[in-house]
Amino acid sequence: MARVQEVDVVVIGMGVGGEHAAERLAEEGLDVVGVEAELVGGECPYWACIPSKMMIRAGNLLAEARRVPGMAGDSQVVADFAPVASRIRDEATDDWNDQVAVDRFTRKGGRFVRGRARLAGPGRVEADGQVFAVRRAVVLATGSRPQIPPVPGLEEVPYWTNRQAVSVKEPPASLVVLGGGAVGVELAQAFARFGTAVTVVEATERLLPAEEPEVGVLLGDVLAEEGITVRTGARATGVRHVDDAFRLTLEGGEEIAGQHLLVATGRRPQLAGLGLETVGLDPDVRALAVDGWMRAAEGVWGVGDVTGRGLFTHVAMYQAEIAVRDILGTPGPDADYRALPRVTFTDPEVGSVGLTEQTAREQGLRVRTGSARVPSSARGWIHKAGNDGLIKLVEDTARGVLVGATSAGPAGGEVLYGLAIAVQNEIPVDRLRHMMFAYPTFHRAVEDALTDLGHD
Repeated sequence: MARVQEVDVVVIGMGVGGEHAAERLAEEGLDVVGVEAELVGGECPYWACIPSKMMIRAGNLLAEARRVPGMAGDSQVVADFAPVASRIRDEATDDWNDQVAVDRFTRKGGRFVRGRARLAGPGRVEADGQVFAVRRAVVLATGSRPQIPPVPGLEEVPYWTNRQAVSVKEPPASLVVLGGGAVGVELAQAFARFGTAVTVVEATERLLPAEEPEVGVLLGDVLAEEGITVRTGARATGVRHVDDAFRLTLEGGEEIAGQHLLVATGRRPQLAGLGLETVGLDPDVRALAVDGWMRAAEGVWGVGDVTGRGLFTHVAMYQAEIAVRDILGTPGPDADYRALPRVTFTDPEVGSVGLTEQTAREQGLRVRTGSARVPSSARGWIHKAGNDGLIKLVEDTARGVLVGATSAGPAGGEVLYGLAIAVQNEIPVDRLRHMMFAYPTFHRAVEDALTDLGHD
């Protein structure tokens, strides 16, 4: 029987949230064990945020070069994916080796265990044949996994998830993307700009269904103009892999073929096998319920995707810092998700914060909206090629403050920053109207949207 080792903290899952919590607690002098079955750093640096944005950056360069005619002369663009693949391997992932991250953690005083861990009762964790008695805290940070839809035949074919997509050394000749959310549209546009014939299939009536409907329509038009086939309101009913090609069948019998199939239909928290029942938690929950200080049970904290709160790196980092403060007994505010930001790194870039018009109305708020088109702004008109975009503001008229905003366009995620501050701090709309907005900037379109918002 394994010897029981006493430690202060065990962090189960060393993705961005778990890694941050483990390093911070180790820096404070606690005896911390970090357990990870895959790569320290998790999904974001190896298979998601970082490598995908390297692909997107490269695709955007190609798009900008193709916009030279009519603006600045002539251009001839020859796409080459090799530098992108090399950059992902050499700069981002170290060829999917996490030794640098492991060493960073152990240098801070932590102890690393490669393997899977599970709770074995209050204050007890089993990992890789070892047993730990935990004095202070167990932090659950096991992340999320792709949510695979129940399409007949899908489990029998070698489809891609985002992991395979960002690991390729050359773009496929053709690609079918199942799912028109952020991951699907980002990778669809990136591959298309390197010459891949792409079809995006989305079951709902528009792309980016969690965002404002105007954004989904705008992005659908842009992708179509770039040669991407966009099928919304299209439900997949079956898939086959025949003669090295995927054949996706839609309701009505239409068949769409491609060399590869990327499944990008969302993610779900990864909680199976964690032994939640041993600490009085329901093992079958879809997401781990935590309070404002990330507490899930006595002596147990949860951070990141397992909590189901947005499934973003910035949420995981934010929650990890709150959990660290609570474990250390350091005063500070609890979690506040009023101004949760999100960015889809397409071109146009789509940033949004807080509530959409629909979610605000569903919460019973009395809502007023204002919008502006980026091409109609001075900077948008100057920018010309590639200036697609819009600003949309959602006001709670009872309080006279913004509860949500969307910024789509060139640098849309950066323009979002000021809007996020307004939502977070509940700055009165009338005060925003009397600000000076620098001219000619993209963010000056916010002033036009405020004008459109009107007055009581």
